[in-house]
Amino acid sequence: MTAPARARTSAELIEAEGPVLAHNYHPLPVVVARAEGAWVEDVEGRRYLDMLAGYSALNFGHRHPALIEAAHRQLDRLTLTSRAFHNDRLAEFAERLAALTGLDMVLPMNTGAEAVESGIKVARKWAYDVKGVPADRATIVVAADNFHGRTTTIVSFSTDETARAGFGPFTPGFRIVPYNDLAALEAAVDETTAAVLIEPIQGEAGVLIPDDGYLTGVRELTRRKGCLFVADEIQSGLGRTGRTLAVDHEDVVPDVLLLGKALGGGIVPVSAVVARREVLGVLHPGEHGSTFGGNPLAAAVGTAVVELLESGDFQRRAAELGVVLRDGLTELVGNGVVGFRSRGLWAGVDVDPAIGTGREIGERLMREGVLVKDTHGSTIRLAPPLTVTAEELRSALGALEKVLGA
Repeated sequence: MTAPARARTSAELIEAEGPVLAHNYHPLPVVVARAEGAWVEDVEGRRYLDMLAGYSALNFGHRHPALIEAAHRQLDRLTLTSRAFHNDRLAEFAERLAALTGLDMVLPMNTGAEAVESGIKVARKWAYDVKGVPADRATIVVAADNFHGRTTTIVSFSTDETARAGFGPFTPGFRIVPYNDLAALEAAVDETTAAVLIEPIQGEAGVLIPDDGYLTGVRELTRRKGCLFVADEIQSGLGRTGRTLAVDHEDVVPDVLLLGKALGGGIVPVSAVVARREVLGVLHPGEHGSTFGGNPLAAAVGTAVVELLESGDFQRRAAELGVVLRDGLTELVGNGVVGFRSRGLWAGVDVDPAIGTGREIGERLMREGVLVKDTHGSTIRLAPPLTVTAEELRSALGALEKVLGA
């Protein structure tokens, strides 16, 4: 009788990845094997408070019971048909997502980058079919320090050289202006402009929050200039900032909304372009598609996610706990933290570079049982699941205070 294979340790699993996985990530040296709510556990049984939540893909925590139930129920019935046929879950998903966002039509996709690429295609098609821009002349205005994904077209308008270097030639048709600068935006928009594509809050850049009135100004400018306002809410949307969408803080409704991450509940990749009817209506059969986009399993989980948000409970929870997060970070300013930006349960924290890089702070916090992710320089991001408790938040902030003091 063959003895069962010995389970590999964290160190052995990390070492085993090296020869067989592309080195496009530099993860913290923790190997997660189980998770529940706001907590994860490694293969040795050590527990960690997850203060990243899959870059907001786990807004509802790990293995939320309602989402797991929806996935199990659908797995027992039907998982994939392709869009060659209809399925019985897609209509309800589209209806409820459109209603939640105050828009009309949904284009279901899989990943966030696919949603952005699809939004770019839709904006260009609208510019040619509706606005009358001459063929192949459409431009899209974007913001510096953006992060919309890492496909070839998307990195064409990135200002992050790590994402760009070595991947040219790049896709033309984009104009880059400073973020949070309405005058620069106004100067960049002309008769060829199909859309202004921005993140209402720039996540990868360090949770950069624009001045009050900026989003309202973008909305007014795009209407006046006759182009589309495309809001990338893949990280900022679906409850993260204390409202359903980050644009809701200024009561702004974009023409096109890009969603992903939390839309799949941390179970399956689900993304969507949600837009006004006259915008998404420019697509016709054969012009765009996705084998897995809108699959029954994704639609079932996505519908369950929308249902969680329809009551507003998660949005209120994020707003209330966001005060706990903001107050705790305020106490750390001058004590190792040189500044921070937060909205709801999302914060970019600038640590004194003399204390360590963001990566080093992340490693120290990991040893204290808290998982975060660094971004540029000495900035770390905090984005816990919306199911986190006030006590857990304070515990994480206490761990941060400890590593800054050490």
